[in-house]
Amino acid sequence: MNSPNTAPADHRVHETLQRLQHERNTRLAQLNAMEADKPNSNGDLVTAQTTAIRLVLKEIDAAVERVSDGTYGVCTGCDARIPVGRLEILPYVRYCVRCQQQAL
Repeated sequence: MNSPNTAPADHRVHETLQRLQHERNTRLAQLNAMEADKPNSNGDLVTAQTTAIRLVLKEIDAAVERVSDGTYGVCTGCDARIPVGRLEILPYVRYCVRCQQQAL
């Protein structure tokens, strides 16, 4: 049985993993739709879009790993906590806004 202190943390982990799975499913659906419509599409555009989606899928996988190892929500650039609002919008993000801007 979980202690009262771990139950909320377990719930947050579960919610985070659900959000990440939803993001993954959404991206896979987009990828499948583009692949199905490939004969009717601009090849260069489809290639660029599928490449971008595959990169996001890798970021989602990396975020799942961070959940598993306990580093999810910590900026990989400066070790600061990533604001919850940012994680709600982009649950797979690995950087705080400041470090993301510096990475660009």
